[in-house]
Amino acid sequence: MTPPDASGHTTARTPMTDAEWRQRVDLAASYRLVAHFGMDDRIYTHISARVPDSEDQFLLNPFGLWFSEVTASNLVKIDLDGNVLDDPGGYGINKAGFTIHSAVHAVRHDLDCVLHTHTRAGVAVSCLEEGLLPLNQQALQFHGRIAYHDYEGIALDLDERDRLTADLGDKQVMILRNHGLLTGGRSVAEAFKLMYGLNRACETQIDILACGRELVWPTDDVQDKTVGQFDAFY
Repeated sequence: MTPPDASGHTTARTPMTDAEWRQRVDLAASYRLVAHFGMDDRIYTHISARVPDSEDQFLLNPFGLWFSEVTASNLVKIDLDGNVLDDPGGYGINKAGFTIHSAVHAVRHDLDCVLHTHTRAGVAVSCLEEGLLPLNQQALQFHGRIAYHDYEGIALDLDERDRLTADLGDKQVMILRNHGLLTGGRSVAEAFKLMYGLNRACETQIDILACGRELVWPTDDVQDKTVGQFDAFY
């Protein structure tokens, strides 16, 4: 099919499958939701989604647009080598975004979507030596499920991809030290769900630590029980 433009008419671009169009719609919706919940960072950070039935192509936001301006039609299609396959607006992509997202899409074929943010709470927790603490129910859904990757500067060095994916391993959630948060989902919806919960857990932790009072810690048994309950429900 050919995607409709802003007026509802079809464009002259190369036809795409119905599956790709649905993926584009979901990805554009995730950009709007991230903006709606205040998890965006102006034109920075990024969300990517694998092109259905493709091992080496994914969709990324046009660099220079606010998240609220991203649409299904203006998403940029690139391959794992950084070749731009479709860029209707001519904006190009964020090079750091390519490094991070191509790394995950190259090795984690179980993940269709990768979501990265620089939220205030997420960055704050990323700077704490202990990372995310298992202090409350929101945080406990991630107990033992979080990977950590040390900061190496702005992600422009392609060599970092190997280290990033090695740290990620088989997990779907990562805290990028001194940088921000990353989630991967088997769908766009799952990646957003994980990011929303992870960011809320970080916000809650910052609020708790700001109180300067003694903390009440769930026991180890309760921590393990709770994450098991999340897994069973999930």
